[in-house]
Amino acid sequence: MNNLDLRQAGFAGKSWSHWLNLFALVCVCGSLVEAFYSQIFQNEMPCPLCLLQRVALMMAGIGMMLNVRDGPSSVHYAMILASAMGGVLTSGRQILLHIAPGDKGYGSTLWGLHFYSWGFAAFVVMMVFCAVMLCIDRNHMKLARVAVLGGLGALVVWVFFALAAANTVSTIMVCKFGACPENPTEYLWKL
Repeated sequence: MNNLDLRQAGFAGKSWSHWLNLFALVCVCGSLVEAFYSQIFQNEMPCPLCLLQRVALMMAGIGMMLNVRDGPSSVHYAMILASAMGGVLTSGRQILLHIAPGDKGYGSTLWGLHFYSWGFAAFVVMMVFCAVMLCIDRNHMKLARVAVLGGLGALVVWVFFALAAANTVSTIMVCKFGACPENPTEYLWKL
């Protein structure tokens, strides 16, 4: 591909920040897809703490999406950081609930760890990501510019929006419009 083809494909002129935030957003989408897979195909209903972790994940994804769409901003990184801190608190709470010897934990595992343990690790990585990116992007943030979303970026943003909307519908189906059951076994609101 020559430079003209790269520019037309939306690859030229993108900063490292754009690509790293896009990769992070793809990872968030992957986590949401995995959560749906467990919920729909393995019939594992999310508990209230699981739902809060999904909200924190989606809020962090919004910050990443804004960095991809509009360029890096300390406000976007602050959104990711605040969301990741909320996710660490929520997943840490769930880890502490199941830390007693003999407690099998809640839900299935992936490579020996429960999803809330993976969530805790992912939220810590997001906080480190923000610290590193704030150092890397400090010069780019001074520039008043608007990034143009390329085809790949637009696709990932739309996939993220679809997953966030599906998570919202899923949460309403699990909890209806009231408090979520502590240990859900079925959908309270059926379509």
